[in-house]
Amino acid sequence: MEYIDQLKQLANENRKRIINMIYKAKSGHEGGSLSIIDMLTAIYELDINFNENPRSKVVLSKGHTVPAQYAVLNSKGIIKDDEMNTLRMLNSRLQGHPYTGTIPEVDATTGLLGQGLSIAVGMAIAKKNNNDNHHVYAIVGDGEMQEGQIWEAMLQAAHYKLNNLIMVIDYNKLSSYDEVNKSMNLEPLKKKVDAFNFYTIEIDGNDMKQVVDALNEAYQVKDKPIAIICNTVKGKGVSFMENNPKWHNGAISDEEYKIAMKDLGEE
Repeated sequence: MEYIDQLKQLANENRKRIINMIYKAKSGHEGGSLSIIDMLTAIYELDINFNENPRSKVVLSKGHTVPAQYAVLNSKGIIKDDEMNTLRMLNSRLQGHPYTGTIPEVDATTGLLGQGLSIAVGMAIAKKNNNDNHHVYAIVGDGEMQEGQIWEAMLQAAHYKLNNLIMVIDYNKLSSYDEVNKSMNLEPLKKKVDAFNFYTIEIDGNDMKQVVDALNEAYQVKDKPIAIICNTVKGKGVSFMENNPKWHNGAISDEEYKIAMKDLGEE
């Protein structure tokens, strides 16, 4: 459990990075960044080696949660500490959605929801054709699971038996204004993903042991693309943000910042 505890601590530090960035920017998407950070932390620690070429890739399809990706890249030394204060600022590399043009370690430019899985499928096919055994991760939001292009990409992934593709669904069940399943019901989500011939794993996406176990299980799959349905809490780790659609995005006040950082163990 020592390694799991180390990952938990790193994920908590990444949560602090997310809150710091958005507080200073007075803008950003904290809710979904906090819900997916456990999985992103684990993926980058287990399988992303920036010294390798080729290497495994991460497509953040839910691109508005890029503060989580920036936090992880900062923890890996790719983004320097002083640059973390420039989120969404004019001429900053750290814009509000992932952009490969300024940060090469960001593997795909995203933002228009529903498109990232298609990008990841193309990457996975290319890796197969090049006999490259690395993985491609597509981090997909539950809201964009309502987009038809997602399901079309899933059809193609299953057709080509892309066992190097790992689709991670951040199922925090909240959009920017209400419950996702009120606008278009995804349930029964696992049965639907299964029906598209994916190897489907369902976990508590904020439980680091379950996250690591799911990834290790995914790496053993031989003949199907993999989907990991992560049941998560939007705003996880910050008391007043948890399960509150208000915190899909928004500015953090001075008092809210103090509460958030205290929740995360910062005295």
